[in-house]
Amino acid sequence: MLTIAPEVDALARFGRALADPIRCRILLALHENPAHPADLADSLGISRTRLSNHLACLRDCGLVVAVPVGRRSRYELADSRLAHALDDLRTAVLAVETDKSCPEAEDKDCC
Repeated sequence: MLTIAPEVDALARFGRALADPIRCRILLALHENPAHPADLADSLGISRTRLSNHLACLRDCGLVVAVPVGRRSRYELADSRLAHALDDLRTAVLAVETDKSCPEAEDKDCC
């Protein structure tokens, strides 16, 4: 049986999470500030149901956490190092080629 190194598994989960534009937008929004789901859905202009599905994916990938605040939950990046990784990825991709885009994948499976 083939075993996958923990580092490879972590990078694959991160890659799958970043493969969807909505999840990228969520991560970038949470990079700026933690947010409650309703506020996040409104600011991103997506339904709460759709946001909930994407947040579940990001939680399962280990990239975001839900922090209880009274009767509500606030979402934030799971680790401050993810903010640095997002910054590095964003600037590296922009520095390499600003006129390129990838066709969207038809596969919407998540983590």
